[in-house]
Amino acid sequence: MQIDRARELIQEQMAFRSGYNRNAVRMILGEVARTHGQAAVAQLFREFDLASRFGLEPDVNYSSVGL
Repeated sequence: MQIDRARELIQEQMAFRSGYNRNAVRMILGEVARTHGQAAVAQLFREFDLASRFGLEPDVNYSSVGL
């Protein structure tokens, strides 16, 4: 998944903020981690403030999510 596409998908999920959207963001982060590495995941956390919006932990290895 390209980073720009991940950004688009995360922006869509942020409009709702339910538990399902939290899981969708986790899956997006998993794909980004597998494709681009943890640095790209950290950048998305900073851009979208995912820790406070969805209660996700920025230091978690998301590469195994969604396999």
